[in-house]
Amino acid sequence: MIRVTSIEQIRAIEKEADANGYSYDDMMASAGRATADRALALIEDIEEPRVTVLVGSGNNGGDGLVAGLFIAQDRQEAEVRFYFLERRDDEYAQTARDAELFIALAEDDADKRVLRNMVGSADLVIDALFGIGVRIPIRDEAQKILRQTKRAINERSRTTPEKLVINPAKTGQIPRVPKVKVLAIDCPSGMNCDTGEVDSNVIRADETITFIAAKHGQFKFPAASIIGDLSVADIGVSPKLETIKSVNDYVIDAAIVQEKLPERPLDSHKGTYGRALIVAGSVNYVGAPALSAEAAYRSGAGLVSVAAPSTVVLPLMGQLREVTWFMLPHDMGVIADGAASVVAKELHKMAALLVGPGINTEKTTGEFLEKLLKQPQSAAKKPKRSLGFGTSSDDNNNEDDETVSLPPLVIDADGLNLLAEIDTWWELLPENTILTPHPAEMGRLTGIETSEVQSNRWNIARENATKWNCVVVLKGAHTLIATPSGEVYVLPFKTDALATAGTGDVLAGLITGFLAQKVDAIDAAIVGSYVHGLAGMLAAEDQNSRSVLASDVISQIGEALQRIVQS
Repeated sequence: MIRVTSIEQIRAIEKEADANGYSYDDMMASAGRATADRALALIEDIEEPRVTVLVGSGNNGGDGLVAGLFIAQDRQEAEVRFYFLERRDDEYAQTARDAELFIALAEDDADKRVLRNMVGSADLVIDALFGIGVRIPIRDEAQKILRQTKRAINERSRTTPEKLVINPAKTGQIPRVPKVKVLAIDCPSGMNCDTGEVDSNVIRADETITFIAAKHGQFKFPAASIIGDLSVADIGVSPKLETIKSVNDYVIDAAIVQEKLPERPLDSHKGTYGRALIVAGSVNYVGAPALSAEAAYRSGAGLVSVAAPSTVVLPLMGQLREVTWFMLPHDMGVIADGAASVVAKELHKMAALLVGPGINTEKTTGEFLEKLLKQPQSAAKKPKRSLGFGTSSDDNNNEDDETVSLPPLVIDADGLNLLAEIDTWWELLPENTILTPHPAEMGRLTGIETSEVQSNRWNIARENATKWNCVVVLKGAHTLIATPSGEVYVLPFKTDALATAGTGDVLAGLITGFLAQKVDAIDAAIVGSYVHGLAGMLAAEDQNSRSVLASDVISQIGEALQRIVQS
């Protein structure tokens, strides 16, 4: 499992590795080899590639030097050039000199014309100027190098052949000179690997390679928008080190999700995969329960029921043929407080419960939610049968009644907004309830501004998951899943395709569907969130991220699961 560390943690890991016989030189050699392998993959289709390595004065520069030497060794037709921020006299620099590879020094390049030529003429630039310890803003000579590197890259990207033939039938197909690709080591130079802050002259990467573990700043904006694709290389540091085992933040990948998917035995039936109840919808938000219900089914749940006002149920019944329905008492199209007892009578059948999508925030709906959460404590009864909404005299006189409690629970959307109005609401929730707030909803639950949530996502998610004894799925680019025991899992996805109405309803439905299949709460949140993110990426590929609808995300759930299974 890929861990995510702070700068302090990764330095402690490296220090312990060195003390246990795996030296800093060993780590540098392995990091350089891993970087060279990624670089070679990026230039494999170029016949005589030109590679420029920007070399800083520290270990990051050493990684770049080693990488450049390996590239020159493995592809002798490649032209490898080094640009040194400061003169280096270590063994790797001497090896480059002995091999007669081109080396330029910043101090000898006052106007940075050499630098601009080395960058502008390259097929690949390896950014090894600054590693995890950089402080921003960057000033003096280093600032000039960053600025002129950006200038050279931008000038190259604007260059087109002198003679153009523009075909109106092929809009956007104007030929261009191939752009300079940038491979950053650890972090693009000008980025804080803890906070995600960036210098105004930061070098944007097409890909970033980092070692041992990912870094927190790589999943925080604005840095997350400039690192490109992220790869984490194993450089031989033992996973048994105490400093590594103490890290409790992780990146979710397909391999992890594949392990957590519920099995599908061939002799199964719908009861094998559980029944989910979705309490959702109001006169203003008819589509929300439909999106959640279909997503729950697409996750593999055996049976999905929707409990909603009749103003919601009637328009949807013909559209969703697989769903079973419960009409709830309502007040002008929003769930009324009397619906709590109706829902409670169905809970003994359910393996999972979702409350919130599109239910609105009217007072009577808030009273419903509070009564529902408190009802198990007052011994809600298991009925012999239930017809529609309301109860019969036979139901009330059932001598075989049993007490019931809430099944595994997900609260989303307006359910969260209503929770925020209840004092010490978390005391009403079953253990490991899953909450799925976006940043504004998280702000309401915690009583802080949305901007504060966004500026400190990891700590706020972690601290409150522990305080509330809940699993918190804090949505957004690089969604976080925080557990009551203090772990935080981060999704690798960032796409504007999911920035559209209804995608949150899809996510809640997916998580609920996996809960119904008896996946535990943390794993259901991990699997549901990953499938959702991957489906969003696939929808963006199939459409255009601007054009993706929530229903398009649902249509890609099957393909997302297929890719996970085959990974």
